[in-house]
Amino acid sequence: MKAFVVEQYGKDGLRAAEVAEPEVGEDDVLVKVSAASVNPLDKMVRNGEFKQLLKYRTPFVLGHDVAGVVTRVGSAVGDFQVGDEVYARPRDLRIGTFADYIAIDQDDVARKPASLTLHEAAAVPLVSLAAWQALVDRAHLKPGQKVLVHAGSGGLGSTVIQLAKHLGATVATTASGQNAELVRRLGADIVVDYKKDFADVLSGYDVVLDSLGGENLQKSLTVLKPGGQAISVTGPPDPGFAKQLGAPQFIGVVMGLLSRKVHKQARKLGVSYSFLFMQSNGAQLRELAALYDAGHLRPIIDKTFPFDQTLQALAYVEQGRANGKVVITLN
Repeated sequence: MKAFVVEQYGKDGLRAAEVAEPEVGEDDVLVKVSAASVNPLDKMVRNGEFKQLLKYRTPFVLGHDVAGVVTRVGSAVGDFQVGDEVYARPRDLRIGTFADYIAIDQDDVARKPASLTLHEAAAVPLVSLAAWQALVDRAHLKPGQKVLVHAGSGGLGSTVIQLAKHLGATVATTASGQNAELVRRLGADIVVDYKKDFADVLSGYDVVLDSLGGENLQKSLTVLKPGGQAISVTGPPDPGFAKQLGAPQFIGVVMGLLSRKVHKQARKLGVSYSFLFMQSNGAQLRELAALYDAGHLRPIIDKTFPFDQTLQALAYVEQGRANGKVVITLN
């Protein structure tokens, strides 16, 4: 089958290739890929940024989001059958959605939202799971609380705005002037031009979701009220991440050193910091499908590319200017 494979870590390490169809285990469903979407995580994995923790053996197929049709089921699979239209974010070490087919553990799969096409559904698993796990699982967001979402017009930001609004929060976001109307339509109550200092105009927030890191994360700590939470999807990683991956204890110590500065600053301000590396979860995807079908969430798609232009799609996402998600279509 056709696939895009990481032959070696690095910017130029992704290539089109012919590979064998995946083996289907007893707990797996084999999905014929209709569409996949591109995430910043694809670039990070391709470049080897997590190679000490996620032990991919090159060559391996890249891609973390998928929607498609089930073509075979393992002997222990009871909830899916051939012909089902599904969507998923396959678990780490079993990624590979930039391909004609992928075998996915049944626990990571859900039937796609009925209101979305397969191409639309491919845009949402990773970002919707990340939004849910940040706001519901991690922040325990309550109605009336205040949330700041950075880069609100991006794939993750646009989803977090919608989910936070659905959960009853007051939502602020940073975005460019030309995208201000888009993020307001998604539910943002306050829009701050990303070229301006958001810390000058915002304060008393319960939760900040940061996808930019660095100085932006440090400033984000200052807009939180005492007891507030800063959650970052770009890092620095912390010991909780090492524990999540089941890494050896010394890796947790290293993660503690990497995040020591931001944790120290957070403690001084009476707030908390944590790194979020989203996890696959078919049960949560079923809950999220209901939110899409009820109209509380909708996918924002910037651009689609045919499968043979997967390298161009990844390069486009790397420019950091996409409004919403970039989708790769196979049929």
